[in-house]
Amino acid sequence: MTEFIAGIAGPYLVVTGVGMMLSRRFYERMMSGSGTADPILLNLSGAAHFVLGMIVLRSHFLWNSIEAAAVSVFGVMMVLKGTVLIAVPEATLKTTEKVGNTLTVSTVGFLAAGLYFCYVGYL
Repeated sequence: MTEFIAGIAGPYLVVTGVGMMLSRRFYERMMSGSGTADPILLNLSGAAHFVLGMIVLRSHFLWNSIEAAAVSVFGVMMVLKGTVLIAVPEATLKTTEKVGNTLTVSTVGFLAAGLYFCYVGYL
């Protein structure tokens, strides 16, 4: 199950990281404009994160290897993000003053996690 979930999450994270690199201005606008986000879209995003994270955790709450723990942490992070988006959406509307730095760190994080999960899922 570890390889299966990593094989799905990896390409998603890589594509998102590449998107952040290729469409940087779009993602900067998206992050800067979060204060004007549509409340329904925030709630739907929270629901998607929460449900997908719970699917990961219900099918894979394993900590017996580094790979399994990484997939479980991924599920936990998705549930936490979904919970915050649903329960306290106002907390997500605060825009950081350093959008560029945050986006760079996010891009590197998405690419690193995605490549690792692709390695786990396909090699």
